[in-house]
Amino acid sequence: MRKALMTACLTTAVLCATAPALAEPTQAEIDRGKELAFSRKDGNCLACHQMDDGTLTGNIGPELVDMKSRYPDRDMLFKRVWDETQFNPVTVMPPFGRHMILSKQEINRIVDYLYTL
Repeated sequence: MRKALMTACLTTAVLCATAPALAEPTQAEIDRGKELAFSRKDGNCLACHQMDDGTLTGNIGPELVDMKSRYPDRDMLFKRVWDETQFNPVTVMPPFGRHMILSKQEINRIVDYLYTL
């Protein structure tokens, strides 16, 4: 039993160490993220944030620039879009994922786009 457990642990460790890294997003995925972020009916990021070449931008939230440096942990940026109330309970930013405004895939596309800013 002990030998089987050791073998399972070593196998898991090897598999985890050799797991492929996340693939870089395609330009189409980045473009879809921008489309979602700029859409007044989907992400609607422009209602509160200044970003890229957006028009009629808001100023309630911070300007979305230099996002990769500000959020080197991509998962943290995803979590903030998913539900900012986890980090700031009095935020006016909607919990896009928790309230099912956007799907996980849509939030991932938006994060792909934000990482280009």
